[in-house]
Amino acid sequence: MIDKKAEAAPPSFETALAELEKIVDQLEKGQAPLEDSIQLYARGETLKAHCEALLKNAEARIEKITLGSDGKPKGTTPLDPG
Repeated sequence: MIDKKAEAAPPSFETALAELEKIVDQLEKGQAPLEDSIQLYARGETLKAHCEALLKNAEARIEKITLGSDGKPKGTTPLDPG
């Protein structure tokens, strides 16, 4: 039921969110047997964490781009991932 290929490479935010929404819909409607529901829930947790990490990274980039050390806009600077 779960696509192993989808688990191998990290999906884009949009792809992960669409898959997460599908999982939530299936779980809410009770469309899957118990064992599949458990696997879907686990995949959903993974996708949720992935989306949260992508959002946090995007937030940090936006803050870095828009604000200088004094809190005023300074232009753009490369994101320091470390």
